[in-house]
Amino acid sequence: MNKAHRLALPALLLAAFCISLPIPLPAYDEAPETGNASEGRQYTFAWQFMEGDGMAPRGGTTKGPEIELVRTPGEAWEVLQAEGLSKLERDRRAILAMAGPYRTSFDFIETVGFTVGYTPGKPYQSWGTEYVYVVTDEPKFISLQHVLVMRIKQEDGSISEPMVVKHWRQDWRYEQRDLHTYRGHQAWERDRRSKREVRGQWTQSVYQVDDSPRYMASGSWEHYANYSSWTSEETWRPLPRREFSVRDDYHVLVGTNRHTISPTGWVQEEHNLKVVLNEAGERTAVLARENGLARYERIANYDWSAGNEYWSRTGPFWAEVRGYWDTLFEDRQRVEVSKSAGGKPLFMAMFELADSTTAADFDRAVARRRLEETMTPYLGTSDN
Repeated sequence: MNKAHRLALPALLLAAFCISLPIPLPAYDEAPETGNASEGRQYTFAWQFMEGDGMAPRGGTTKGPEIELVRTPGEAWEVLQAEGLSKLERDRRAILAMAGPYRTSFDFIETVGFTVGYTPGKPYQSWGTEYVYVVTDEPKFISLQHVLVMRIKQEDGSISEPMVVKHWRQDWRYEQRDLHTYRGHQAWERDRRSKREVRGQWTQSVYQVDDSPRYMASGSWEHYANYSSWTSEETWRPLPRREFSVRDDYHVLVGTNRHTISPTGWVQEEHNLKVVLNEAGERTAVLARENGLARYERIANYDWSAGNEYWSRTGPFWAEVRGYWDTLFEDRQRVEVSKSAGGKPLFMAMFELADSTTAADFDRAVARRRLEETMTPYLGTSDN
């Protein structure tokens, strides 16, 4: 195991389900050094009349190495703008334009509270350097895998070895009729739709770092001269790690997603309600509204070799995991998944399995048996 892999597990503990690494100062290595975590930080759209630094974003002041932003449109943008494309093909090219090398930043803030005596939660900010790999590219199905390759600037000015983290996955299927949508309390149920309901739409399915389900939502792409944008229907989704790691007063995010492709990257916007459910999965209260913004800025001349090696080595195993979930969804009307079993989080169990396999001696039958044994305690009862 090389040094990058030895560093992977600590990074997993920090970044699983949603990036949890502290945010760097905005200009990477150009902001002034400071001993005060709130000085030099850049956070706008804030609660201006809150006293003190209580609304300083959660996170720290780590910084990454110098990066080179791509300032001019690249090949992905050029092929998206080609003349004479069908609507379906332009949609496909917009989705594929999300692949590639990025500096990413994540901002979440509660904007409205709906309870008496409401006090907003701290905003959340984080960052990463992330490569988005094309796993599958078919005429009506595209799968994109995000992999973090992080390097941190140390106190002595040196740069750490790379920390490699398999991050989230997004699958896109055209006119998908059979969905499993989130119902709260870690349960997903089949949602069968008519041809008319999904005509011309793409369903985005988002998966956790361990390839367990997160949410599915359908929507349509719109294309303009200088950007393309997909907007989802309203959908339910489980709490991300940035939330369930610090609070337990609500159960589900209910909101919409918008993905917008620009000449040099893309942006994901979220508009969410933080909703309380009863035991039957019915809404009983809404605590607050949250806005989220994730920017993917294309970069050049960054060393992704550690991520490439990881994905090449573990890719066959993760393909088996994807197949496992596909079969489970095909066979069951309802799927219940626990985040932890026997004191071990699901993501940790899956990453340990991944690290124990290599592409050179990968045995599919053995991998499937070990996968099924590992997953059993995390799955609840369901209707077949």
